[in-house]
Amino acid sequence: MDLDVIVLKNLLSKRNDEIEKIVKGTGFLTKTVSGVGTFLLDNEGDIDLLSAKQKVVFEKFILPLLNTSHRQK
Repeated sequence: MDLDVIVLKNLLSKRNDEIEKIVKGTGFLTKTVSGVGTFLLDNEGDIDLLSAKQKVVFEKFILPLLNTSHRQK
């Protein structure tokens, strides 16, 4: 899977309210999701570098928001 790092950067910098909304009530922290996203940005979007727990966060929170972003274009 190719990760669009530009869309990810936009998500982390301009759509934090959407991250807060999707995380609310799940027991996860917004900063955890942002941290995983930042890790991906720092590593050029290489999903293979994520730990098992980070992949869960990515698949549960970040990926749905990235997909939503693509549909809005």
